[in-house]
Amino acid sequence: MARIAGVNIPTDKHLNIALTYIYGIGRTTAAKICKDLKMDPTRKAATLDDDEIFKIREYIDANLVVEGDKRREVSMNIKRLQDLRCYRGIRHQKKLPVRGQRTQSNARTRKGKAIAIAGKVKVTK
Repeated sequence: MARIAGVNIPTDKHLNIALTYIYGIGRTTAAKICKDLKMDPTRKAATLDDDEIFKIREYIDANLVVEGDKRREVSMNIKRLQDLRCYRGIRHQKKLPVRGQRTQSNARTRKGKAIAIAGKVKVTK
C-alpha cells in the first residue's frame, strides 16, 4: 500500500482515481500529475514501484497544497469571511447555504433536522 501525503492510497484502483483520495487533489489535478510524470492513468496503483511513488510524492510536495495545509487554508478563508461580516460569512455562521440556493423548501442537509413549531395545531374539519 502506497502512502502519499500522509494518506494510504487504495491499491486496487486506477492511478488517477487513487490520487483523488488525497484531500486537495481532484480528477483534473490527478490527470495532470499523471501527464506531467508520464505515467499511465489507467494503471493500477498496486503496480507502482518505489521510484514512481517517490516521484509522485516529490511532485505533490513541490507543486500542490494538500491535506492539512489545504484544510487550514479553507478554514482560514471561511473565518476571514466571518470576521468581515460579509453576506457569505454570515451564511456560514448561521449554517445556511452560501451560494444562493433556496431554503424555504430545500436545504435540509445544511440546516439539519426539521424542528416542530410548539403550539401549532392542525385544524381538522
